[in-house]
Amino acid sequence: MHDRQLQTIVRNVFNEDPQSIRRVHGGDINEAVCVEVDAGRYFLKVNDNAPRGFFAAEARGLERLRAGHGLRVPAVIAEAEADGDLPAYLVLEWLDEAPASPTFATRFGEVLAALHQISQAQFGLDSDNFIGKLPQRNTPMDRWADFYRDQRIAPQAVLARQRGMSASRLALLDRLMARLSNLLPNKSTPALLHGDLWRGNYMILAGDVPAVIDPAVYYGDREIELAFTELFGGFPAQFYTAYRAIYPLEPGYAERRSLYQLYPLLVHYNLFGEPYGAHVESVCRRYL
Repeated sequence: MHDRQLQTIVRNVFNEDPQSIRRVHGGDINEAVCVEVDAGRYFLKVNDNAPRGFFAAEARGLERLRAGHGLRVPAVIAEAEADGDLPAYLVLEWLDEAPASPTFATRFGEVLAALHQISQAQFGLDSDNFIGKLPQRNTPMDRWADFYRDQRIAPQAVLARQRGMSASRLALLDRLMARLSNLLPNKSTPALLHGDLWRGNYMILAGDVPAVIDPAVYYGDREIELAFTELFGGFPAQFYTAYRAIYPLEPGYAERRSLYQLYPLLVHYNLFGEPYGAHVESVCRRYL
């Protein structure tokens, strides 16, 4: 990304030239920049190859998460599709991270439990979005098992086939999808989910305030969110203790946890390949 393009974006958004532009770490998908103008610092994400609606979906997700009491979400300043020689971009409020304190994990668990008590009638969302750079389909459905099969596992299985996943592993996925209605609860409450909650997508702010970024928001069974947090190293034990104290889990979560981790494992396979394919196979075999 050329500085000239970044300067043009800043002028378009703030009607002034930037005082400084500093590239920062922002993940594997977008280029991330700290921009300073007269009004202060802002976080600018740019992407030369973003699919249409990519940053608009992220902005909508952030706005939905504002409903979570005690959860800090960066304000959306501006977003735009690619136009001419300018890439797609998203401008957010800059958030300053603070050192972790011994009580942060407890606070975060309590806040997430409150977020998950925000509900609606159906699973899904009124629009599709993205998880990472992959499309995420959110067509509303009444039954969670149907939604998890048709809107989460099946689309990723199609992408996995295109990526070259072996026929034997794809057959395991087909067999598992046929069994999902027997493996998942008949009754489940749609919960507002961040959708991509791992260590890289939350921040610690001053005063033990948890902030979240890079959402893949939808309404789903809250167990899938908790299973996601446990997949890549997990969160501190105090986080889960605090969560359960506010919003106890239904019996059998430990048995369902790996099944819910299948979705992020498929996403990672489709983004990065092996060894996630072996993990997908292991999960399938556990439930067949």
